[in-house]
Amino acid sequence: MRSPWGDIEVQDAHAHLFSRAFFEVLGRQKGATDIDAMVASLGWDPPPASNEELAVLWVQELNRQGVSKSVLMASVPGDESSAGDAVRAFPDRFYGYFMLNPVADGAVDRARRAFEELGLKGLCLFPAMLRFSVQDERVKPLYEMASEAPGRIVFVHMGVLTVGVRAKLGLASRFDMKYSNPLELHRVALEHPATTFVIPHFGAGYFREALMLASLAPNVYIDTSSSNGWTKYLTPQPTLAEVFAQALDVVGPTRLLFGSDSSFFPRGWQRPVFEAQCEAMESIGLPTSQIEDIFGGNLARLLAGPDSG
Repeated sequence: MRSPWGDIEVQDAHAHLFSRAFFEVLGRQKGATDIDAMVASLGWDPPPASNEELAVLWVQELNRQGVSKSVLMASVPGDESSAGDAVRAFPDRFYGYFMLNPVADGAVDRARRAFEELGLKGLCLFPAMLRFSVQDERVKPLYEMASEAPGRIVFVHMGVLTVGVRAKLGLASRFDMKYSNPLELHRVALEHPATTFVIPHFGAGYFREALMLASLAPNVYIDTSSSNGWTKYLTPQPTLAEVFAQALDVVGPTRLLFGSDSSFFPRGWQRPVFEAQCEAMESIGLPTSQIEDIFGGNLARLLAGPDSG
């Protein structure tokens, strides 16, 4: 992809797969029977009937934007197969992640199937959404499972959590922020040094805490995804360039992962996020080698494994 540093390979560490199954779950919560009409009411394109067709749309979009490869995250618990279908159709273009309720019955079996049968790479935990502590003993087997093979990670959403599609549909989001502090993960990361953890959105408002965690635990990575509107909670409010500069000073360039937080069509891949992050990194004068790491090299190395595409 063209950038201020010339052609660079971009691999996106954070994008959501809004499958038909995802919208069906929301439709049941809303009491909607016509899923296509519900999605169209948002001004969005209804998803194709099959996950393979949705994967084709994403490949076309990545090609149009010049993106080499992207994470696609199944964005509701129980939708592992959607991400698995996309990865199976285009293993050279996607890394599959899946959301899991780790304290639900059968969680360990679901995770094992996702990793071993579906070839997914990332186990995604949303503690505030599902109201559990990352220190809960029931989650421990999942951390251990993620360390059993190279190329697996545990993605943990900490900080402020809003789900725009729920708000647009008038659905309540009864999340519990008491489970959102990245420091909750400190003991877990130290007790599972062979497990790699990824904190998205620079900690989503817990920037200081996310940096403290990553500084103390070398198996913690930070992704840069979204517009990073959480900066409004800090005083004084930092610029995106200042956020990058501080993260680089504390964590270094090898544990930052570029993410766009793309999700739905017709918006598609969020180029404005990429451009804003390019501008921020250009302003602080990063060398090209570090830019290449952040925009894709780190992710490619992190998720490399015997079954990598």
